[in-house]
Amino acid sequence: MSLPAPKRLPWLLGLSTLIFILDRVSKNWVSAHVVMGGAIPVIPRVLRISHWTNDGAAFSLFASSASPQTVRWVLVAFSLMASTGVLVLLVRMGSQITSFTVALALILAGALGNVYDRIVSGSVVDFIEVHINFQHWTYHWPDFNVADSAVVTGACLVLLGSLLQKNPPLGGE
Repeated sequence: MSLPAPKRLPWLLGLSTLIFILDRVSKNWVSAHVVMGGAIPVIPRVLRISHWTNDGAAFSLFASSASPQTVRWVLVAFSLMASTGVLVLLVRMGSQITSFTVALALILAGALGNVYDRIVSGSVVDFIEVHINFQHWTYHWPDFNVADSAVVTGACLVLLGSLLQKNPPLGGE
């Protein structure tokens, strides 16, 4: 007689909750301490804590739409549907902690962190500003936040896991 596998879902949901809280606390701190459009240097010419809002999707896509309220609610609906799908997967696979279930927990937290902003204030607070300076070449990465970082990290874990997954040999052997 084998015992059922211990449930790891509470740990995974705890990770999601922790990331969500870190996202909220960081956005609230930035909103209270950095003027809109302002920035605090952390590593000169490399990293700043800035304060911007994003009415669109990733990289400000659709931010200049002729109907911003429609964009807002389409993004909210999409994020809530995606979050529901991720949560269902997490519940089904939550008996184990794997790179995939951790990735799902991160994606869930990030999606809910940004959808919270969209519902409550209509836009997402972005505050991590990265500049890459190499000799005569410079690049400014679009500002982002903890929720964005969680989604990207989760997506990278999913991609890495799928690339490293061993495929079964052909012919069923």
